[in-house]
Amino acid sequence: MSVPVAVVVWAAITCLAGLVGSGMGLRGWRFALALGVVAVLFAFEWVLASPAAQQFAGRKLERHGPLIAPIVPLGAILIYSFAITADVKLAIAGATYAILPTLLLASSAGKPPGTWQDYAAAVVLWVPVQFHWTYKLFPYPAPLTHTLAIVLALSTGVAAFVLSRRLEGVGYAVEWRQGFGLHFGLLFVVYAAIAVVLGMKIGFLTFSPSLMRSPSLPIAVIGILFFTAWPEEFLFRGILQNLLARTFRNPWAGWAVASIIFGLSHLHHAPYPNWKYVLMATIAGLFYGFAWMKTRSLVPAALVHASVDISWHILFR
Repeated sequence: MSVPVAVVVWAAITCLAGLVGSGMGLRGWRFALALGVVAVLFAFEWVLASPAAQQFAGRKLERHGPLIAPIVPLGAILIYSFAITADVKLAIAGATYAILPTLLLASSAGKPPGTWQDYAAAVVLWVPVQFHWTYKLFPYPAPLTHTLAIVLALSTGVAAFVLSRRLEGVGYAVEWRQGFGLHFGLLFVVYAAIAVVLGMKIGFLTFSPSLMRSPSLPIAVIGILFFTAWPEEFLFRGILQNLLARTFRNPWAGWAVASIIFGLSHLHHAPYPNWKYVLMATIAGLFYGFAWMKTRSLVPAALVHASVDISWHILFR
């Protein structure tokens, strides 16, 4: 993906978000500012998925130092906090979240990946989102709370692991190489066959297609791909499975453990504890992780992930 293509995609999705918000009755300077913060954070993490932009940012950091990597997420959360909430405690919490992963990783500079700081930074990045703590940073507008929390987390993670730590093998680049289509198509079909049979057998899935979901499908597809599948694959495959494979010195062990952790991250869904969801998500994680392991790219894994979630949205409940 070239930088101009990244900018066009970013502009289209940002405009769509503005139109959807307007259609929901959101107006005024507060909505405009919140949308602007989403746009800035989304631009930061999405444009950096262009290899050319990533190389440019890397050269700038070599000149000015890796600690400036989180300047965009830090600035965005401070602007939002002081302008929208005027809450100093929320501003401090948001600023800490934006810079702490980079500070942790800076202390392991020059060391092989897999240090305790690497894992600590991943936990700091993931846990506040997992338990919706970062949602409290963005109380307005309610329809954008989830999106704001996700783009802040992904921007913070990209700044820390891709720009500052320069973690190899993350696969954080939107590109298409030979074999991607085969891995995506085959893994999706095989997992879908397993998931439908098993999911209906254990009562996790109910076949319930509905035309009522059709009008929301384009928005759902964009939301799932850009704000669920891509961020989760970055965390669980690009960072966690990557680090675990190095720690165990065995890619298959890293793959298995990361998939189990991915499954357990779904335990909190109602009815708690949702062991059926854990089982289904663990199996899904094995397929997503296999796609990443074999291609060394987040793209096939994110496409399989998004296709599974979109199919669920259309055909099941």
